[in-house]
Amino acid sequence: KCSHSRYFLHNSKQRARATPPTADSVLFEDTSSAAPAMNSQGYYNPGYNMGGPSNDIQGGGAGVNNLFTDPMANAAVMYGSSLANQGKDMVNKEISRFMSVNKLKYFFAVDTRYVLKKLMILMFPYTHQDWEVRYHRDTPLTPRQDVNAPDLYIPTMAFITYILLAGMALGIQKRFSPEVLGLCASTALVWVIIEVLVMLLSLYLLTVHSDLSTFDLIAYSGYKYVGMIFTVLCGLLFGSDGYFVALAWSSCALMFFIVRSLKMKILTSLSSDSMGTGSSAKPQLRLYITVATAVFQPIIIYWLTSHLVR
Repeated sequence: KCSHSRYFLHNSKQRARATPPTADSVLFEDTSSAAPAMNSQGYYNPGYNMGGPSNDIQGGGAGVNNLFTDPMANAAVMYGSSLANQGKDMVNKEISRFMSVNKLKYFFAVDTRYVLKKLMILMFPYTHQDWEVRYHRDTPLTPRQDVNAPDLYIPTMAFITYILLAGMALGIQKRFSPEVLGLCASTALVWVIIEVLVMLLSLYLLTVHSDLSTFDLIAYSGYKYVGMIFTVLCGLLFGSDGYFVALAWSSCALMFFIVRSLKMKILTSLSSDSMGTGSSAKPQLRLYITVATAVFQPIIIYWLTSHLVR
């Protein structure tokens, strides 16, 4: 009983020593910059802001802001951007040297009327009179506006049709296989590439100044596929006799077409060059190149079609 009385008096003295709250005492403790206070049960005090950003996160955001406001960082970003733009311009320039999208669109600007007329000229060129390519303000008219303008639509579609026809011919003869058809397609494509490269090299060595472009040469070289399709069809329908008759007709028609077309491109500058150089060898060599290009067409046609007709 005495011990209980002493414990009660001791606690009363401790409570008496505690100072009462004054008017200046803070009702809620500011815990925005201090560590979170925890009670005896391990929970945060109600005055602690759980959703406020910590000093570490704020410091990281300040570091990022400093990175973007740093003059050296900005200079590095601008320099890298300029290098990327210069590289892009350089790549586009190099691509434009070998292939121009606008020029490529020009060769595919065709319509049904042009295609029908061009096919008639390719198969019956002897009835065509006007072979001159028309210009508008030093720019050649599109194929749909001028039937004499070269195009790449007919050679492309004729090449695809030739490959399909070759597959059908090989299937009829029980000789079809993907390897044989692939070899046929690659051979036809390689011959066109070789022909165009030989023409470009010849024009370069002779220093011929004409408006013939690489696409023009590809177009004129690809027109042979129309005659090849006609030759293979006649061979499949009428046998070897029909094949050789169609070969002779398509070869003569293509040679006439090539000579009359290239004459307007290559031989038109004969007078100007002869007046400038006084030499008669170059005009003769240009004429030989034109005729050799025309004579070479029947050889390629026979080489690419003879194995399809038996």
